[in-house]
Amino acid sequence: MNFQQLRSIREAVRRQFNLTEVANALYTSQPGVSRQIRELEEELGVEIFERYGKRLTGLTEPGREIVRIVERLLLEAENLRQAGDEYAGRHTGRLTVATTHTQARYALPRVVQAFRREYPHVTLALQEASPTHIVELLLTGQADIGIATEALATEAGLTSFEAYSWQHVLVVSPGHPLTRLPEPTLEDVAGFQLITYDAGFTGRRKIDSAFAEAGLQPEIVLTALDADVIKTYAELDLGVGIIASMAYDERKDSGLVRISADHLFAPNTTSVAMRRGAYLRGYAHAFINMFAPHLSPDTVSSALSEQERQALAA
Repeated sequence: MNFQQLRSIREAVRRQFNLTEVANALYTSQPGVSRQIRELEEELGVEIFERYGKRLTGLTEPGREIVRIVERLLLEAENLRQAGDEYAGRHTGRLTVATTHTQARYALPRVVQAFRREYPHVTLALQEASPTHIVELLLTGQADIGIATEALATEAGLTSFEAYSWQHVLVVSPGHPLTRLPEPTLEDVAGFQLITYDAGFTGRRKIDSAFAEAGLQPEIVLTALDADVIKTYAELDLGVGIIASMAYDERKDSGLVRISADHLFAPNTTSVAMRRGAYLRGYAHAFINMFAPHLSPDTVSSALSEQERQALAA
């Protein structure tokens, strides 16, 4: 048994049993991948994959359990490497943070600035992605830390922590009728065309739920991933913009009027997450603590250790 065999098994599952893609991912040949898989099956005395001719079509019943063990073994091998790196070179390495555009653009700049001052020899990669893609990047080990409002807290394969809460705000052009109301209602807002985030991003679900619970069907004429796009079109008076509060800058957005929406939409919670059971380098803990000061290294490590104990007990 060797690590190349284990990686071949894992990648076969990740690549939907397409051995050509597995070979490309592992920088080897397709016959080489087939041989690694077959040799491990022969050593274990069970078939891991269902087959149709020479093609892999799925996992057998024992194969499903074996894949779970393979994932744990490879994760622990990576943890071992990370632990060695931690003590051999404490302030060098690479940290990949997967996050949404809103977090990268508005919540993280000062954190990144502070981190770069503290760890100048650590390469920091910010990977912008949708919340569901962030989950995938974490689960496959392509990212160390994930930061988003959606998806992270509900994924069983991740350990997540609440980082901070935030609200939506309305942004409109000066002189807009909503600016003359002391506290606009949902009915007032629904009377205008709206511009807001794409479904699945930046608390959009809370916006939709608020209108639905009030029995309202607002006309959303434009959606975007980026609050800057929403603000641009709101400033052109093409609709009422609904954005994350952090995305409004009174100095830079002088062409817009900000209207509180705390009474209209439920608060949102941004989470920080990592793969369950993963070993975090010291600088990864530092980044999390800079982003969410209440998440100390001890707090995060204790939660990771406790979940690992529970997983082993199960």
